[in-house]
This record gives sequence, structure tokens and C-alpha cells, in this order.
Amino acid sequence: MVDCTCGRGDGHGKVRNFLLCAAAVAVACTCLSVLCVQLIHINNLRIEMTELKQRVQSLNGREGATSIAACCETTACCGQVWSCERPCHKEVDGESRGRREVLARERKRKRRQTEPHTFLHLVPVSPIPLDESDSTVLTWALGWGQGEGLQASGRTVTVVTEGTYFIYSQVLYKDSTWVMGHVIVKRFKGSEVKLMKCLKSMPSNASLALNTCYTAGVHFLESGSVLELYIPRKSAELVLSAHATFLGIFRV
Repeated sequence: MVDCTCGRGDGHGKVRNFLLCAAAVAVACTCLSVLCVQLIHINNLRIEMTELKQRVQSLNGREGATSIAACCETTACCGQVWSCERPCHKEVDGESRGRREVLARERKRKRRQTEPHTFLHLVPVSPIPLDESDSTVLTWALGWGQGEGLQASGRTVTVVTEGTYFIYSQVLYKDSTWVMGHVIVKRFKGSEVKLMKCLKSMPSNASLALNTCYTAGVHFLESGSVLELYIPRKSAELVLSAHATFLGIFRV
């Protein structure tokens, strides 16, 4: 051990002892500084570890709650997971039922998108005058069609698959009667309903008596409904070209 007493010995000894004392003090101060830095570093690490532990515990708590909620959406797991209890089901039953309904509607919508669209486009064949009702009906031929939800036969269209349908019709008249038009009717279970009506004023000059009447609309049609287009004139003069007179229906 260095003797730091400077009161003894000659002058050279005193200087040597002083230098040794100064060196010892410097070493001691350096050691204390390093120790303080290490203590500060250890304290910072302890704080970081505490924060990290709290963060992990918080994440584990959220995952556990999510797992329990997911389990509680089904009745099968309540006998297997101790944390899933009956009150949990009461809270999520309504939400789960609503989610299932939304998913069912989405599956139905996607299925309808992938299924071929049901439609018919009919072109005229010949007019049939009806004396008893003073009207004219048309017999139709298939211009284009798809699906089995609609069936055309002669002058009528029968709905096989119920649903909401878009119906359109056009007739080109070459008649000098002051007004011409047609009606689309639906017959179902013995009752008859007029779905759409189209009227058009006609010129009195027979050479100019040429006018088109077009109508369209959306209607719900039951399975077994029968549609027919008729003109409330027994002797109606019509243009029976496929591009001038037609009847169409498709499911929307």
C-alpha cells in the first residue's frame, strides 16, 4: 500500500510520495466513475425490462380475450375451455346470428351472379283478332333466351321461377285510328292484373299513320303467373318485323 504521508523523508521522497498519492486518487476516481456509469446502465436496463414485461402481459391479455370471444361464438367449445361460460353466449348470440345472415345473403348474391341470367326476347309471328273481346293478340317466336325460369308458348309467357323481373315491349302501329296502344296483363290463380299500358296518338292521314309505342317496368312475378300482350282493337294494323315489334322479360 502506498504511504501518502508527506511529512517524513528527504525532499525527493516527499515528491515521490505525493505523485503516488495523486495517482492513487486518480485511479480511485476513475473506478468510481466507471461504477456509476454501470449502475446507471443497469438501472436503464431494468426500466426497459419492466416496460417490455408490461407490454407482453397486455398483448397476452388481448389475445386471450379474443380467443375466449371466438370460442364463445360456438356452443361446442364450452365444455372444453374453462373460460367459456354461458353468459358469454348470451352476449354474442345476436351478433353471431346477424353475421350468419349477412354471410348467407352474400353467398346467395354470389351464387346468383354465377348462375346464368334467365331471360326471353320474343319476336312476332302473327296477329290473332278476338271478336269476343274486340282485341288483337300476337303469337310469338323465340328470338333469344336463356335459363329455364320462363317458358314461352304461342301467345303467352309462363313464369316458372318466381322473382323480380324487368318487362319491356314495343309495337309499331300503322293504323289511322286516333289512338293505338297495348296492354300487358298477368293472370295468376284466376285473377287478372294489368301490369303495364302503352298509348300513342296516331295521325289521321293513312299514309302517315306510323307510330311506335314502347313501355317497360319492373314487377314481382309468382311461379305460375302467365303474361300476355294484347291490343284493344280487333282489326289493329301492325308492323310485325322483329326490330319493330317485340316482347322481352328478364330476371333482375
